[in-house]
Amino acid sequence: MTIIKIVKGDITELKIDAIVNAANNTLRGGGGVDGAIHFAAGLELLKECISIGFCDTGDAKLTKGYNLPAKYVIHTVGPIYGHENKNEEDLLKNCYINCLMLAKESRIKSLAFPGISTGVFRFPKELACQIAIGAVNNFIKENPESFDEIIFALFDDVNYEIYKKVIANKNLLTK
Repeated sequence: MTIIKIVKGDITELKIDAIVNAANNTLRGGGGVDGAIHFAAGLELLKECISIGFCDTGDAKLTKGYNLPAKYVIHTVGPIYGHENKNEEDLLKNCYINCLMLAKESRIKSLAFPGISTGVFRFPKELACQIAIGAVNNFIKENPESFDEIIFALFDDVNYEIYKKVIANKNLLTK
């Protein structure tokens, strides 16, 4: 059975198989979670991302974790709210599903997600949380043996409180 947790803190400090990076299309680092992950992982991550080249919105790419405690980084590009021809919700859902599919294919048993698209991409936090929890919960139901642990690592109080409330309301297993 997969354990779902929420933690308030820095995703770059988690000692798990993989962390998810809320990246931009170029995969070359930026602000927020993306910048923090690139900074903590070191220049080797940037070099590998440059070799990958590009990631479409809603897609996911896998790299090594380099100087991070996590073995891998799964990069996904979330939608910019209001700029995706009204496909923002589907694209955000695809971010989570594609990360989970890639993790499953790579035999990753534990991974952590940030709040994808809720920073500079301005996705409404509560709606983004509902999409994230729904996508992860449905994937786990369809693939019950794929993961040991999925963590939602939220850096700020607002997102953390929203996730706590939504997870409690959905009666999901948390620790």
